[in-house]
Amino acid sequence: MDASVLTAAIAATALVCRAAFLEWRDPGAGRRVWSFVRDRRALGAGLAAAVLLGAVGWSRAGADALVWAVLTGVIVASLTAGRRQPGERGGPPES
Repeated sequence: MDASVLTAAIAATALVCRAAFLEWRDPGAGRRVWSFVRDRRALGAGLAAAVLLGAVGWSRAGADALVWAVLTGVIVASLTAGRRQPGERGGPPES
């Protein structure tokens, strides 16, 4: 396994562990951290970032770049998801 792929796997593991520790400290916090998976706008932004980065990365670095593209897509989606105004449809539930 390439060191670059291992580094991406460690970064993904750190994100999952962060959510687990937040859940342990404050029940329900982990669910709020991962609520972006129900937000269509955030998933669209993450998918677009992953596809664009994956296409460029594939031509430059090969298959190893796909792991980084997926990780980047997840991070972009989680950063794009935001709180919506009350009454606006979609997005994470209010806490």
